[in-house]
Amino acid sequence: MSELAQAIADFLAALALRSESPHTIRNYGADLREFLHYFSPPDSAPPPLAEFDLLALREWLANLYSRDPKPATIRRKLATIRAFFRFLSREHRIASDPARLLRLPKMPKTLPDAPNAEVTNALIDGVAEDKFDRPWPIRDLLLFELLYGCGLRVSEAVGLNLADIDRSERWLRVRGKGRKERQVPYGSKAADALERWLAERPLTAEREAVLLSNRGARLSDRGARHIVSFYARFIAGDPGIHPHTLRHAFATHLLADGADLRSIQELLGHARLSTTQKYTHVAITDLVRVYDSAHPGAKR
Repeated sequence: MSELAQAIADFLAALALRSESPHTIRNYGADLREFLHYFSPPDSAPPPLAEFDLLALREWLANLYSRDPKPATIRRKLATIRAFFRFLSREHRIASDPARLLRLPKMPKTLPDAPNAEVTNALIDGVAEDKFDRPWPIRDLLLFELLYGCGLRVSEAVGLNLADIDRSERWLRVRGKGRKERQVPYGSKAADALERWLAERPLTAEREAVLLSNRGARLSDRGARHIVSFYARFIAGDPGIHPHTLRHAFATHLLADGADLRSIQELLGHARLSTTQKYTHVAITDLVRVYDSAHPGAKR
């Protein structure tokens, strides 16, 4: 095994020891295997760690740009390489960290798509009507209530454990990005869906998870996305609605109804207020759209 390959294996092992999520480790591993492949020409070993300098990393970055990936993809891969070289520097395997000098590409400013309150509520009401032959329709309804009613990320919803629920005070203990915990309240509709699901929830080997798959294991991110996609397609006629769409809708509708940004930031678990502020742009865009379609002066 080459020195670079061994360093990558050690880095991924260190992530596992820090209890990073399997999703994070899987993505880091894929990016680093690609990095290893780039620096492993046919019939040759990759260069020693000491030979990696800013010029070599810029060459690798230029190759990424030449393949025309999305800016978000480049940022993710660059973040992986930065984390890897920080690890090498901390472990004293390299004299200095060249990756810290690489610049991240600017992300285009995009507004999150969110259905209006009427469309969103019609979708969730359609789930509650139980018109489809689904294994556990009440579980599906609870998933929607957690995503839209509480604004959870899909990973946070499927990661909920029974011990994380305070049913008397209607609070959830949510584990967000970076293993940060926060408290999120839930309303009467979510409470009703939760109580009905707990009454039906089968006893399986998976004793901790709130949401179960059809086979009785913890519901996966992929399984939750499939559930949302199914109902979005057959009720709303919009296959573009996904779990994060419902989280966007949660924040956008709260803001439209007068909630302040700081409160929304706390509920969403955003580390920076600037992340939450994008919803103000959505609200302004909606106002402009209403003005353009309804005000007589807009048509002159």
